[in-house]
Amino acid sequence: QVQLVESGGGSVQSGGSLRLSCAASGITYRPYCMGWFRQAPGKEREGVGVIDSFGSTTFVDSVRGRFTFSRDSAKNKLYLQMNSLKPEDTAMYYCAVRGPASFCFGQGTYLDFNTWGRGTQVTVSS
Repeated sequence: QVQLVESGGGSVQSGGSLRLSCAASGITYRPYCMGWFRQAPGKEREGVGVIDSFGSTTFVDSVRGRFTFSRDSAKNKLYLQMNSLKPEDTAMYYCAVRGPASFCFGQGTYLDFNTWGRGTQVTVSS
């Protein structure tokens, strides 16, 4: 059974940085897609970025250039480095996985993720 556990959230001032972690266990299939999503109060959940098993990535326009992925394969961890944070980045952030999936990008980049973590809160103050 796949399990995802997020950590690393917190409160920062505008312009600050945070690194979120997603610890994955139980993923027995390859290849797959992993993504970060977020949901702000009163808003729908939105995709933030996706990485495939080969390290290719994509991000939504609002975070591109500020957020990056890194991965520690030995620890089965995916990291989301968030720099130059803005108040509008305030949200609950979720890690998710979709797989097996041979292709992660295109019109369905942020669709059909079937396993989710419980989330970690990020609050950015102005």
